[in-house]
Amino acid sequence: MGIEQWWAKLQPSTQEWLIENNGDVVPPAVVAEIAQAGGPAGDDSWWAGQGETPGHYFPDEAIDWVETTANDEEAD
Repeated sequence: MGIEQWWAKLQPSTQEWLIENNGDVVPPAVVAEIAQAGGPAGDDSWWAGQGETPGHYFPDEAIDWVETTANDEEAD
């Protein structure tokens, strides 16, 4: 299921956190909420393992989608 399908199922506070911290490591509680909403599980290969800090990161295309959504733009 793509981000556009599970995003609306997240709590507004979680959406806001993801927008404000786009590209940062995603805390375990948020990873769990995303999985409950129909998104990828914590052990799914969808999560990018990047950055100096170990943890879950959105892949580049998801980061771009969040930025587009935050700016109220239409996704390509």
